[in-house]
Amino acid sequence: QVQLVESGGGLVQFGGSLRLSCAASGSIRSIRTMSWFRQAPGKQGELVASIDDAGTTNYADSVKGRFTIARDNAKNTVYLQMNSLQSEDTAVYYCHVFANTYQSAILKDYWGQGTQVTVSS
Repeated sequence: QVQLVESGGGLVQFGGSLRLSCAASGSIRSIRTMSWFRQAPGKQGELVASIDDAGTTNYADSVKGRFTIARDNAKNTVYLQMNSLQSEDTAVYYCHVFANTYQSAILKDYWGQGTQVTVSS
């Protein structure tokens, strides 16, 4: 199994910055992709950003130029640097990895518990 622990959420003013972290642990064989999703009240969940094991990144149009995703493979950790935060960024942010373990080579989805990001105007 793979466990994900997120940190870094909180309350920030409009235009401010936050950095989210998500550390994966367990009997990890490899992590193919690491991603951040978010769920705002009354809205559908969306992919915010992802990074694969080659370092290729993908961003939602709404965060391009403001958010940066990065991963530290040695620490099995993914980061999301969020700058120029807007009210529309208020949501619960979930870490996701697509990984396999030493118990099973099958790649599976794993999710963190979520961390609240609130942007005040």
